[in-house]
Amino acid sequence: MFMNNKVIITISFFLLVLCVSCKNDKKVSGALIQNPITASGETDMSKLPKIEFVKTTHDFGDVSQGESIRYSFKFKNEGKSDLLIFSAKAGCGCTVASFPKEPIKPGEENYIDITFDSKGMYGFQNKSVSIISNAQPNTAILYIKANVKKGR
Repeated sequence: MFMNNKVIITISFFLLVLCVSCKNDKKVSGALIQNPITASGETDMSKLPKIEFVKTTHDFGDVSQGESIRYSFKFKNEGKSDLLIFSAKAGCGCTVASFPKEPIKPGEENYIDITFDSKGMYGFQNKSVSIISNAQPNTAILYIKANVKKGR
């Protein structure tokens, strides 16, 4: 009987730990889970935001090693509802992107700034930044290129 009580107490303890560790107080924004594609396949895509970039690639040409350079990618919301950008993720630590945090109304223009730090780099560099938004498709990719030359 003592052994059964010990087993029950041990199992109860592990269940308690499991329940407490699974508690998640983070709230998910409704915008993050917005998905216009329904199970029935009936979706009015014309009412969604649409992100249109003037260009998706910028070539800086030759740059000196150690130089930090920036380019602003211009875009417009060509859709019929507010465009929300959730993130801009660069492929490496040498590239940083900043983006507008506020909604972009239909017809409005804005910029995504990408900064590339050439410190420690040499030769041809091709970097990308993934833009995640509530547009469809929800991912756009921007590219920057540079030929990093050793400083004199």
